[in-house]
Amino acid sequence: MTRERATKKQQELLQFIADFLKEHDYAPSYREVMTVLGYKSVSTVAVHVDGLIAKGYLTKTDKSARSIRLAAERTAEHDAHLAWLKGEAARRQTAGNDTEAAVLMQAFELLDR
Repeated sequence: MTRERATKKQQELLQFIADFLKEHDYAPSYREVMTVLGYKSVSTVAVHVDGLIAKGYLTKTDKSARSIRLAAERTAEHDAHLAWLKGEAARRQTAGNDTEAAVLMQAFELLDR
């Protein structure tokens, strides 16, 4: 699965968030982002953050301030786990365990985003 490429402004924002998280261990507020990156409104920050969430670069844990986090990168180990999960679902389907196979496939679909 490949991510849609971030725009130049989104890449700038993503780098700022990554640096801020590394330095402070919490996310910047939208107002801090606006001030540092020179945006004219908080809503502009929200548009870019939402775009990065939609593209899979960021996650937001809840609606509270400072809940932005960098999305985990897909690794070979992650892909290997997904392959095992899909194989296990197929094996259980073949064995007649349709309910278990369906649950495993749902888990696969959730994790393969």
